[in-house]
Amino acid sequence: MALVRLSIDFENTAKQWWESGGRELWESLLDEPDAGNVVVDEAIAQSWLTQAAGIPGWDDGPEFAPHPVRPSDVADDEDV
Repeated sequence: MALVRLSIDFENTAKQWWESGGRELWESLLDEPDAGNVVVDEAIAQSWLTQAAGIPGWDDGPEFAPHPVRPSDVADDEDV
């Protein structure tokens, strides 16, 4: 089972996504309030990213940080 880390991209300063339901969607993943990242299995990450992309403001960030949350791979030997 592949794991994916979803992380808030703090370089993305667009607020519309967070204010249009993104915050609630993000918080639905968290075990700890105010966490900046979460590790989930790949299927959950893909489903979550599909939902996130449907919220207005998802693509409103700058070129170097286009989305408010970014996925990254978790190494097989990483302790999560």
